[in-house]
Amino acid sequence: MIGRLKGILIHKQPPWLVVDVHGVGYELEAPMSTFYDLPEVGREVSLYTHYAQKEDSVALYGFLKESERRLFRDLQKVSGIGARIALAVLSGVSVEEFARLVQAGDVAALTRIPGIGKKTAERMVVELRDRAADFGAGAAAVLAGKGGAVPADPLAEAVVALQQLGYKPAEAARMAEKAKADGDSAEAIIRKALKSALRT
Repeated sequence: MIGRLKGILIHKQPPWLVVDVHGVGYELEAPMSTFYDLPEVGREVSLYTHYAQKEDSVALYGFLKESERRLFRDLQKVSGIGARIALAVLSGVSVEEFARLVQAGDVAALTRIPGIGKKTAERMVVELRDRAADFGAGAAAVLAGKGGAVPADPLAEAVVALQQLGYKPAEAARMAEKAKADGDSAEAIIRKALKSALRT
């Protein structure tokens, strides 16, 4: 099983990234929490991975922190939650913030994450509360630098990424437009849009 990859980051566009490991390009899906801290394209990156195989597909997910991968796996043990919603959770809140919301039983805040209704949020609180204290205790990320070039149209990239996370096109466009500031990268727009959505 593939548990970790270390190689050159050759492509990143939320939610997809490609890492070249000795000439083999691994395509991974990653949450925005990982995208925020990726190095520039062309730099080395080390990712914890989760390999998922279904009847009709295989997928590889990448995370900069072990704590993110652990939460991704724990979330999918909750009835009704699959990889898509688990990625949305990690994109919407940090591991530490999620642990705080679960321990506080803040169902209202959890339902602001795309794909999570009241019943699912309540199941999360019940099933994950006992483990929430351990979520932030993962290994530190191995980074080869931060930042990245600002894409040609960061606003459009942010809108596409928000749609990938489960927001409707019009809502994604509204959120991104409201969050953007001059000079913002797509990651910065997405981060602000998601933070704003969680608190409205």
